[in-house]
Amino acid sequence: MQSLRTPDERFADLDGYPFSPNYVDVDDQDGGSLRVHYLDEGPADGPVVLCMHGEPSWSYLYRKMIPPLVEAGMRVIAPDLVGFGKSDKPSEKSDYTYERHVAWMQEAIIDHLDLTDATFFGQDWGGLVGLRLVAENPDRFARVIIGNTGLPSGDQPPSDAFMQWQKFSKESPVFPIGFLLNSATITELSEAEVAAYDAPFPDETYKEGARIFPSLVPTSPDDPAVPANKAAWEVFKAWEKPLICCFSDSDPVTAGGDKPFMALVPGAAGQPHVTIENAHHFFQEDAAPQLAQIVIDAVGAE
Repeated sequence: MQSLRTPDERFADLDGYPFSPNYVDVDDQDGGSLRVHYLDEGPADGPVVLCMHGEPSWSYLYRKMIPPLVEAGMRVIAPDLVGFGKSDKPSEKSDYTYERHVAWMQEAIIDHLDLTDATFFGQDWGGLVGLRLVAENPDRFARVIIGNTGLPSGDQPPSDAFMQWQKFSKESPVFPIGFLLNSATITELSEAEVAAYDAPFPDETYKEGARIFPSLVPTSPDDPAVPANKAAWEVFKAWEKPLICCFSDSDPVTAGGDKPFMALVPGAAGQPHVTIENAHHFFQEDAAPQLAQIVIDAVGAE
């Protein structure tokens, strides 16, 4: 598998991102290896919070949530998915599959760091990948907190808006990642923040992972990811540990995505679910203090 690695100088002096990099090599599932980047902030013996980003963002998305979580005594792990951030970027769209993303994160984060008693926080594809990790390693997680995400099993037809996004991501000659991030927030990002979201991608050749992700969402029953996602749902239908939903009020793509979890997951009953107000899809930009407090309260309540 051929891959690209973003030059380190692209990440120099990013606005609001003073964190130290950590790297681990994983099996690329094609006879080689890939370097995966992750943040590991806070006390080594603190309660673990695994924060997973979606597409087309990277761990920069969590820069405003990490400090209050660390201040509360937590150890925050925030990986960059393969194809994003400081992680390596396979150069062919066909190199990326849902199953490989799960396997890469399993090896890089769950196995390498040997996480236990962790709190999972996931949004967008961070949820699609992370919820699979939780379901496949249920004994390693104490609770789940999700927003603006899902675990699709191909039973529901996608919306027209999603299909338009999928088409754009595959066919647009230019894929302006910083602009797209800014378009999915209520908060107006600064030029420096937009530049930070663009930083992992020096040119269009680095964006194959970002472009293909929408096409990997299971939208039909014959999608190759459906059996594993349905198996994950069976785990969650018996999940009695806390599951908290905190979906935003202004995300047209995932609106209503909390309902299946609240209806089907036993551990969702009686939890302090909340709608994050005045927040778009990337609610970490719009409501970081509120989201961090949800995590702090959830961990402290146990």
